[in-house]
Amino acid sequence: MSRITLCLAIHNHQPVGNFDWVFADAYEQAYLPMLQALEDHPGVRIALHCSGSLLDWIRSQRPEYLARASALAASGQVELLSGAYYEPILVMIPDVDKVGQVRKLSQVVRDELGFEPTGVWLAERVWEPQLARPLAEAGASYTILDDTHFRMAGFAAEELTGCFVTEEQGHTLKVFAGSTFLRYAIPWWPVDEVISWLLRQADESPGAVLAMGDDGEKFGLWPGTHDYCWSDGAWVERFFSELESHAERIEMALPGEVAANRLPQGRAYLPCGSYDEMAGWALPPDAAAALKGIREELQAQGRHDVLRFVKGGLWRGFLARYDEANQMQKKMLWVSRKVHGLPEGEEKARALDRVWAAQCNCGYWHGVFGGVYLSHIRAANYANLIEAEEIADRGRLAKQGLLVKEGDVDGDGNSDVLLANEQQVLVLKPSGGGSLVEWDWRAQRTNVLNTMTRRPEAYHRELVEAAQAGHLVLAGKKGDRVLGAVVVQEYDIADSLFYDWHRRASLLDHFLDQSADLAGFSRSRYAERGDFVPEPYTAVVKKRGGSARLQMAREGGVWVGDDRAPVRVDKTVTLEAGATGLLVAYAVTNQGDRRMGARFGVEFNWGLSGDAGSDYLTVGKARLEAGVAGERAGVSVLAVGTSAQEGVEIGVRSGEPAGVWHFPIEVVASSDGGFERSYQGFCSLLWWDLALDPGAKWENELRFELGT
Repeated sequence: MSRITLCLAIHNHQPVGNFDWVFADAYEQAYLPMLQALEDHPGVRIALHCSGSLLDWIRSQRPEYLARASALAASGQVELLSGAYYEPILVMIPDVDKVGQVRKLSQVVRDELGFEPTGVWLAERVWEPQLARPLAEAGASYTILDDTHFRMAGFAAEELTGCFVTEEQGHTLKVFAGSTFLRYAIPWWPVDEVISWLLRQADESPGAVLAMGDDGEKFGLWPGTHDYCWSDGAWVERFFSELESHAERIEMALPGEVAANRLPQGRAYLPCGSYDEMAGWALPPDAAAALKGIREELQAQGRHDVLRFVKGGLWRGFLARYDEANQMQKKMLWVSRKVHGLPEGEEKARALDRVWAAQCNCGYWHGVFGGVYLSHIRAANYANLIEAEEIADRGRLAKQGLLVKEGDVDGDGNSDVLLANEQQVLVLKPSGGGSLVEWDWRAQRTNVLNTMTRRPEAYHRELVEAAQAGHLVLAGKKGDRVLGAVVVQEYDIADSLFYDWHRRASLLDHFLDQSADLAGFSRSRYAERGDFVPEPYTAVVKKRGGSARLQMAREGGVWVGDDRAPVRVDKTVTLEAGATGLLVAYAVTNQGDRRMGARFGVEFNWGLSGDAGSDYLTVGKARLEAGVAGERAGVSVLAVGTSAQEGVEIGVRSGEPAGVWHFPIEVVASSDGGFERSYQGFCSLLWWDLALDPGAKWENELRFELGT
C-alpha cells in the first residue's frame, strides 16, 4: 500500500509590545484549542513553535500551557522548535545577535520544557543564503521554508519529496520545502478534499515527504476562524480524525525525525526570498500592482513553467519603502554595536536582551495587516532601544556629559548628526532639509517623533476602485456582498487618502503663500514656494565644554509670483550637558534685491502615543485634541503631550508669537477588520508672516523642554 509522510509545523507568535488582551484572545481562541485538540488526537504528530515574546506572556499568565506542551513533547507526539527568541527577520540583524537569539530560545525550550530542539522556525520564511552559517553555529539542524524558494531555484514539484541540505562556507543546514498548496488548503479547503489530495500524492509519489508550516493564529484568531475551526464538528476536529483514520497511508512524522533519520534529497542553494505574498508586499505600489497583473495573466494562461520564476521583491525592500522602519532598524544596528562593546556582566546582559526585544520583526514591515503602521509596536521597539542605549552610554556620559557623532547613521550615503546627553538623543539629517528625524526622551523611553508618513499602498487601488463602483461593505453589516466588495470601517474612508510629498520629520522649513490655509496644508495639497524641504543643508558641528552646537544653513530660493528670491535659512540646534531642554535658533535672510514676502513655517510631527484621544496640544488655558485639526494665532507658549503616559509633555516657547496649525496624521491601512483610518501622530506648524527688504534678516528662537 503506497504511503506518504506528512510533517506539519505550527508557529505561534505575538509581537513585543502588543496589548495584553490580544495575547489573551490569541491564547483562548487559537493556541489553547490547538493544544487541547492534540491531546484529544494522539495520532496527530506536529512540530510546534512559540516565539519567546509569547512564551514570556504564557509563563506569567498561563503557565499551565507549558506543562501540557512539555507532556506532549515527552510523549513523542509534539516536537518543539527553536528560533530567534523575539522573532526578528534574521537578515536584518547582526550575525552575533542571530546566534544569540536562537541559543536563548533553545535554552528556554531545553530548561523549561525539557526538550532538545533541533529545528528552527524562520520568521516569515525570509531566507538569504548566508543564513545557513549563523543558524548552524547556533545549533540548528534544519528549518522549514516554502516550496516557493525551491521553485525559483529550478526544482520541479515532483523533486520536492524530502528535505535538502544547503551550506554556507561549509556550515550545513537541512531545509524542508513547505507545500504552498497545503498552506492555502489548511484549513480553508473542505477536509475530504485535503485528504483526497494527500492520498493522490501517496499514489503518485509513494514514500514522499510533504511538509507544511504556517501561523497558528489562522486556527481561531483570524476573523471568522474560531467557530469554523473549533465549534462542534468543525474543521480541525474533522481533519485530525481523518488523519488518524488514514494513518496507514498518511504517516505523520516530526520533521526533526525525518531530518535526523533520512538522507537528504540532495544539495539546494536557494535564492533570497520569502513566500509569494511577501514578495509582492515588499515592492513599491505600482510595481506590486504590475506583479499581480503578470501573475494573474500567467495563471490564466496556465504558464506555470514561467510563473515559478516570477518572484517579486526582497524583504529588504521595506527598508527602502519606509524611512521610519529604516531609521529604527539602523538605530538597532547602532545600539547593538554599542552594547556588544560593553564589558561582560549583568548590565550588558540586560542591555543585550533589550536590543534583542527591539529586533522583533512586526514593526519593520507591512503586508495585509498593521505592521509598521501599529504605533504601539514601534513604540515598544523604541522603548527597548532607548533603554539599551542608555545603559551603553552611561560610562561615556559620566565622563563627557555630551556625545556627538557625525556619520551615515541611516545608510543613505549622507552624513547625519547625533547629539546626546543623559536626558535625550537627537538624530538630525542635514541632507534631508536639516530635519530632526528622531528625538529620544531617555527617562520616558519614548521617541517623541515616532510617527509615519502617509504613503500610497498597493491595496489603496483596490479601495478606490471599490468605492467608485459602490462596492464598499461596512464592517459588521450583514447582507449580500458583490464580487469585488471591500470591507471598510467607514463608508467615506477613501476620502481620507492623502499622500505626503516629503517624510513627516520635524524642523522642516516651509515657505507658503500668505493665502495658504490649514485645509490645504494638512492634505499636502498646497503650493510650496521655497526649495528647502527636503533639500540639503550644510552642517558644522561645534562642541565646547558642556555645549554642543549644530549649525545648519541653506542658500535656496522662494518664489514670489513669477520671481525667485534668493533666501538663506540658518538654524542652529544647541544641546547642553544634562539639559532636558533644547534650543533652536533661526535666521531667514533675503539675499535678493527685491522685497520678499512669504509665510515661513517650521513643521513638527509628533508621535507620542498612537492614540488620538490621548494626545493633545495646550495653548494658553485651552487643551486641544490632537485628533482634531485646528489653528491658533499669536502663540508664544504651547505644549504637546499625551495622557496615555504620565509625564510625557514637551513645552515649546517661541521668541516671536506664531500662528499654529495642527492636524492628525492618519493613514488608511488594511487590517483584519477591513480598511480603517489609523492615527500615527499629529503635525504642528508654527508660522510667521515675513516681509523682508533686500539684505534684511528675520531671527527667532524656539525653546523646547522635555517635561513642563
